[in-house]
Amino acid sequence: MTGPADVVILTYKPDRGLIDILFRLEEQTVTPGKIILINTERAYMDELMSRDKRLEAFDNIEIHHISKEEFDHGGTRKKAALYSDAAFLIYMTQDAYPADSMLVESLLKPFEDDDSIAVSYARQLPREGASPIEAYNRIFNYPDGDIKKTKADVKRLGIKTYFCSDVCACYRRDIYDKLGGHIEHTVFNEDMIYAHGAVENGYSIYYASSAMVVHSHDYTVAEQYRRNVDLGRSQAEHPEIFDQVPSEGEGKKLVKGCVSYLIKNGYWYLIPRFIMLCAGRYLGYRKGKKAGRRT
Repeated sequence: MTGPADVVILTYKPDRGLIDILFRLEEQTVTPGKIILINTERAYMDELMSRDKRLEAFDNIEIHHISKEEFDHGGTRKKAALYSDAAFLIYMTQDAYPADSMLVESLLKPFEDDDSIAVSYARQLPREGASPIEAYNRIFNYPDGDIKKTKADVKRLGIKTYFCSDVCACYRRDIYDKLGGHIEHTVFNEDMIYAHGAVENGYSIYYASSAMVVHSHDYTVAEQYRRNVDLGRSQAEHPEIFDQVPSEGEGKKLVKGCVSYLIKNGYWYLIPRFIMLCAGRYLGYRKGKKAGRRT
């Protein structure tokens, strides 16, 4: 088996769910070498550790604290790599739960016979009780079946060529260092910006659908708006990527597909809410695009 791999988890106001994730990582068929926690604001982690002593059971965890002002989506992940000398780095967020014991093994497997792969990323499954709208979002972005994406796929896949999610993604370290790691000073899309650079340099991105994490959010309209402000801004700040393969087409496919899914499965009454969420997404995206072009 390829390896070894270290896991990096970015945390902010962690709860007991984080410790559940750590136990699930320890139960993997391929266990991580180190688990590196990059925690924003020490007081929150200290509070968790005082309430839940289970964290003391782990002997392979490093905790590094930063301030809220220091946090940067790309830069913080790039600095985290300095704490590891493993051949592979698996980046996760504190709310992504390994769906089974095969997550790490499944993320590493594509690298075994293919030196062109720069990063593999996991399939995201909806949480139990997730709304049908959010369940469809997971289906749309994380379908069944592996996909290897290269520069030759840009014309066919468009922006999806660079789609990759640091909610759970495994980076090959030698390529990561060669490409300079994650971009610094970005409010969003650090994973897709890295994927674009990898593809442009002749490497490939691999969607490992058998590597699964449970991760979903039922955002309110206001939360969706704020999230898409950051999305739009990050795209506007990188026209060399997103102006060449704009994402609006994927948005239209999502809308049509979700409406069809809701009707087909008897959730037609959720269509008004879905329309409101789409409006929040679109308005936030347009505001972010406008703001990003001014910088």
